[in-house]
Amino acid sequence: MIERIKNKVFNKIHSGNLVYNTCWEDPRCDREMLELNENSRVVMLTSAGCNALDYLLDNPKSIDCVDMNPRQNALLELKSVLFQHSDHQTLFDFFGKGKHGAADDIFHSVLKPNLDAYSQKYWENNLSFFRGKGMRRSFYWYGSAGSAAFLVKRVLELSPKTRQLIHQLFECKDLDTQRALYEMLEPRLINSFTSWLFNRHFFQSMLGVPEAQQNLAKKNYENGMAGYLQECFRRVFTEISVTENYFWKVYLLGAYTEDCCPNYLQNANFEVIKNRVGRLKTHTATLSQFLQNNPGNYTHFVLLDHQDWMATYNRPALKEEWELILQNSAPNAKILMRSAASEIAFIPDFVYEKVTFDKTKASTTKRFDRVGTYASVLLGATN
Repeated sequence: MIERIKNKVFNKIHSGNLVYNTCWEDPRCDREMLELNENSRVVMLTSAGCNALDYLLDNPKSIDCVDMNPRQNALLELKSVLFQHSDHQTLFDFFGKGKHGAADDIFHSVLKPNLDAYSQKYWENNLSFFRGKGMRRSFYWYGSAGSAAFLVKRVLELSPKTRQLIHQLFECKDLDTQRALYEMLEPRLINSFTSWLFNRHFFQSMLGVPEAQQNLAKKNYENGMAGYLQECFRRVFTEISVTENYFWKVYLLGAYTEDCCPNYLQNANFEVIKNRVGRLKTHTATLSQFLQNNPGNYTHFVLLDHQDWMATYNRPALKEEWELILQNSAPNAKILMRSAASEIAFIPDFVYEKVTFDKTKASTTKRFDRVGTYASVLLGATN
């Protein structure tokens, strides 16, 4: 009964909201593993669209972005139209600073006429995300994940000392000093209230973490999700310089800076992506539905972590998805996935007969992953 209620909460959040306002998979790691080129035909989950835009820098032939949540596709559509019909400064104001003083005028005169019908309606109803007014003055405080981040930020900033340490940490240029600052910050970051909050199902659902992943953390960590996150924070903030860690910076500070932002927001990449953004297509569907309706010889599949949920709640769908992936794979197609499990044990046996997994390369790139919230990364290639 409790599990059914939790699933309803998770599904309600995901079926009625923009969940991800930025991607939480490091494209620097992805591109190292995927080795995209001009012949690449990519199928990936949309998420917030940041990484699809990043992949365009490697000149793939096509990228099909698939998501069950039409709001995620509407977000990528908005970014794509900004590339096609505005300039870098406008793009950076919207998605670097997270706000634009003339958001309404730009939307109605430039963006709306070039968006599909669903995206037009969605953004017309949610332009407040970009107006920079009220308590949440950044796009990155909206969507369910952004709202959760805003709540944590408000709690942490109740302490002036905590706020000071956070800003010092992200201004740090020296790894030894960074480690020392994090040692002082950690007990403030993982305190009794945040531990309680991080272990609440509703909060994790806002972040897009399903019950199956939460249960893995409860099984492996004494303090559940709080313990899991503490380990992630410790690795990210004591082993990797924060100078390029725009993932955590945007959720703690509410904006990117020009010297610490995703590749798609960098001025030097604007024209390249603008010239290639037409190669992106969005599809509101499950991955299986997309492959059934758009059969082809795809060279790359980026699955994120969605199979964690399928492994717990819909094994037949998991099996069907793998069958369709293999049926629509070009020779030596690469398959990239992540999981909250340290060892992924749910892949059907028949997959191993047709896919070889490169554990060495996946573990090597995982060491410089600036996000650090996944327990495992799996990279496979079809035989």
